[in-house]
Amino acid sequence: TDHKHYSNAKILAAISNAAKKIVMNSAYFVPTQEQKSALIDAAKRGVMVELILPGLSDSTMSINVQRSHYEDLLEAGINIYEMDAAVLHAKTISVDDVWSVVGSSNFDYRSATLNAEVDVVVLGKKTAKQLDAKFAKDKRKARKIKLEAWKQRPFTDKVKERFSRTVEKLL
Repeated sequence: TDHKHYSNAKILAAISNAAKKIVMNSAYFVPTQEQKSALIDAAKRGVMVELILPGLSDSTMSINVQRSHYEDLLEAGINIYEMDAAVLHAKTISVDDVWSVVGSSNFDYRSATLNAEVDVVVLGKKTAKQLDAKFAKDKRKARKIKLEAWKQRPFTDKVKERFSRTVEKLL
C-alpha cells in the first residue's frame, strides 16, 4: 500500500460513510475536489459537519485558498468556525462519535498526495468523546462564519481568494 495516500483514502471513506456527525480541526484547509465533495455530500445527506479552521496562519495564501471554498461549504450546510486568537495546529477528525483520526495530515493537496503523513486512526467512543469535548471548547473561542455575512465581504477579498486558487495544488 502507498502510505502517502492511505490516510487520505481512509479519511475519505469515513466521511463518505458518516451517518450523524463529522467534526474536524485542520491547520491547513486546502481541500482537493474529492475531499470537498465528500464533505458537501455528507452535509447534503443530513450529516452535521463542523470545521474549525485557522483565522491566522504562517501562510496568507493558504488562508485565502481556504476561504475561497467557504461559500460552497456554507451553502451545503457545513458549519465553519475560525480561530483568530492563536495559530491553529490541531489536525483531528471525529466521525459519528466512534471513528477518530489524530495526526500530521492537513486537509490539503500536499497531505493527500505528496507528504508522508502519519495519522493514528482510533475506533472507539472514548477517544471520539475526548476529541468532541476539545472541539466544543475550541468552538467557544472561535468565530462562526455565517453565509449571508460571508457573501457581503469586500470584493477585494473575493478577488484575492479566487486568484489564490491558481496555486492551491502547490500548498
